[in-house]
Amino acid sequence: MKKVHLLMLKSYLGPMFMAFFIVSFILLMNFMWRWIDELVGKGLTIGVIFELMGYAVMTTIPMALPLSTLFSSLMAIGNMGENYELLALKAAGISLSRILRPLMIVTFIISVASFFAANNLVPYSYKKMTAIIYDIRQQKQALEFDDGIFFNGIEDMSIRVEHQDRKTKLLHNVLIYDTRNNNGQMTTIIADSGYINLSDDKRFLMVTLFNGENYEQNRSNSWYSESNLRHHFFDVQKAMIALEGFNFERSDASTFTNASTKRVDELSIEIDSLQKEVDTEVYSLNDDIINNNLFQSKGTTNDSTKTVHSINISDSITNISDFRKKYEMMEHAISLASSSSSRMTFDESSLKEKLQVLYKDQIEFFSKFALPVSVFIFFLIGSSLGAIIRKGGMGMPFVISFAFFIIYYILMISGEKMAKEGSTHPFIGTWLSSFVLLPIAVFLLYKASTDSGLLNTEWYLKHILRAKTLILNKYNKVKQYYDNRKK
Repeated sequence: MKKVHLLMLKSYLGPMFMAFFIVSFILLMNFMWRWIDELVGKGLTIGVIFELMGYAVMTTIPMALPLSTLFSSLMAIGNMGENYELLALKAAGISLSRILRPLMIVTFIISVASFFAANNLVPYSYKKMTAIIYDIRQQKQALEFDDGIFFNGIEDMSIRVEHQDRKTKLLHNVLIYDTRNNNGQMTTIIADSGYINLSDDKRFLMVTLFNGENYEQNRSNSWYSESNLRHHFFDVQKAMIALEGFNFERSDASTFTNASTKRVDELSIEIDSLQKEVDTEVYSLNDDIINNNLFQSKGTTNDSTKTVHSINISDSITNISDFRKKYEMMEHAISLASSSSSRMTFDESSLKEKLQVLYKDQIEFFSKFALPVSVFIFFLIGSSLGAIIRKGGMGMPFVISFAFFIIYYILMISGEKMAKEGSTHPFIGTWLSSFVLLPIAVFLLYKASTDSGLLNTEWYLKHILRAKTLILNKYNKVKQYYDNRKK
């Protein structure tokens, strides 16, 4: 059996690593496509790009691991069934559970490791990735001139170049509008040629222009009646302008925190504190509205000449005979209800923000525990289907794995959406996919263990008829009981 187990492990782990790599690569390409506009034209080094891609790959573990487990188990057991190896082992008196025992142990270890990855590695990667994306967004576009198009990447400056020599970097027919002077002075520079480059540390703009003219327009306080224009020529003009934002500066990753960047212990503490804040705010709001707005013992209207008499809650307003007093009391009650509604609307926004943060933390908390269970469920589904279908290769396992993963993904997204909206508990929302797929996994495992075909219509008809008979017998007994009572 040791050689068989070793053979099964090789046939199982190989496709798993391959599937994990493929799925991670697809998710990474989706990530890069989403952020490609932020990365292009910033002059980023290869090291920064690969670092961002590495952290992005680590964040795909919760999505890629269940699918790779399903695909590898289906492919491994399906190959054994197609090559009659599974049939030979069963003919030797070895049950399916004993055949799958080494794979179950390995999958259990992978499931436990997935929890620690989701609890430690993924939050750390999210934090680092968020910090890098923020730094890239803060960095200005690299200094690149397109022929005939104004470059506005430098604050208060516009630069237009008619042509740039790609080899020598020499610029021809340069036009610069400079409005950096706070006194309202605008400078226009026209030059035949020149060089405009960033310094090595990207802190200064090095400008060298040849054969040009300067136009300085100085506007005084009475610009509408007085405007001076100074004009002079130059052969060579050099300038060094201080810049900010062109250098890639690192931010402290610890400042970027959200639900995805926290571990289980951190989420637990934050959930407790948020729950207490929400409960306190709800209770204080209810008490304030009930005691100070709705059920005041005495009150006065805005008109000081009118007095609203106290009302006993147990009394009905219809018992009051004085029409004027009844009208004043009804008017005051409507005013209290309107002010209570306004107060509820005002405080609801702040309470809703706290509830959204609470729901997100709870979803992330329960998701870390749902991942190991989903990995093991997908292993049971894949191994059972492989033993039933007995088809290996890449085609059939890929199609079936993709179909089950789509179901899993739809259930997961739907459950999380309902949990974020507060229509269901976050535990139910995050575990919805596991609750649905677990009975399917148990059913498939039973079918594979008993060597019954998945599409055996006789088996389904027999159990449907048995269930129908039980329901009819129960219905007849209940009907007979009520008929006897009528007699």
